[in-house]
Amino acid sequence: MRMRSVLATVTAGLAAATCVTAAAPADAHSGSAPGVHACSPAVSITSYSDALDKTTYDGTFVGNLSALAVDRGGRIAALSDRSSLFTLDRETLKPTSVVNLVDEKGAALDSEGLAVDRDGTRLVTSETEPSVRRYERDGTLVGSLPVPDALKVAPAGRATSNLTFEGLTLLPGGHTLLAAMEGSLSGDTAGIVRFQTWDRATRQGDFRLSARYGYRADSGLGVSEAQATPDGRLLVLERGFTAGVGNTVRLYLADLRHATDTRRVDTLTGQDGVRLARKTLLADLVNCPSLGAQAKQPQPNPLLDNIEGLTITGRTPDGRLKLLLVSDDNQNAVQTTRLYSLSARLPHMGNG
Repeated sequence: MRMRSVLATVTAGLAAATCVTAAAPADAHSGSAPGVHACSPAVSITSYSDALDKTTYDGTFVGNLSALAVDRGGRIAALSDRSSLFTLDRETLKPTSVVNLVDEKGAALDSEGLAVDRDGTRLVTSETEPSVRRYERDGTLVGSLPVPDALKVAPAGRATSNLTFEGLTLLPGGHTLLAAMEGSLSGDTAGIVRFQTWDRATRQGDFRLSARYGYRADSGLGVSEAQATPDGRLLVLERGFTAGVGNTVRLYLADLRHATDTRRVDTLTGQDGVRLARKTLLADLVNCPSLGAQAKQPQPNPLLDNIEGLTITGRTPDGRLKLLLVSDDNQNAVQTTRLYSLSARLPHMGNG
């Protein structure tokens, strides 16, 4: 894939960003070979950086970051849930531009999910309705995708406000788009969330509604991101927060190949005959080495924060996926905008 060669410098770029704050060990740390800083047998953390925390760019607060995506040339698109879309330099991971996004009426979005389409336009979710809109690089709104009635926020549908389209990703080939709901629909068993897909009607066309799947999140956790892997599976971030304890963040690998299309299944209760997506735990990030990180509030591991964004930036020489994660600081003094560089070795795809 072109991604492998074009984006080979992204992890090096994260290291460069951490060097900016090298005088403050709590702000940054660069690791060494994969496996040295293992979070699990499958996942290792290479480095982290707090260099963007509580900063501004061109008069815009750099924070509230909820999604990441790889843009052309290896640049990183970073989406704030306050309607700001940043471009980050692929080497330093510092902002180089920012545009503001609005809906059809000029109102701000609760922007949570991001994917860069093959023509360079940005597909952006908003949790408010929810919606998926398409924007040009300069922030011009050019269209929107249909959303099933059941997934709309009540009373229009069965979704709960602030628990809708949290993740967005294009599957390999760019023919299928997938949005992940953060929480369950009314009537569905708590913890079972819907993954909605759209397929292109033609090679040059836009997306039309397609299959919908069920995915069971761990008790007390919601889905904060979903990212397609090169083989068509999904990396899924599950996240939760307990006051006085801190965050739980787990990285799963999900497989939709044998999951039931639930478009015609009104409620998901774990019933017989409805197969949910299969998932495999890759890492509970509480088990990652802290790398000297400091937390501003209680955390089971000071490295953790409100991690919401994830993208794949390439591969290591031994074939592991390079991952870039980001936390949403909610513009809160006790939370941190933190970038994480990890690597992951995925289990082989089975036939079952």
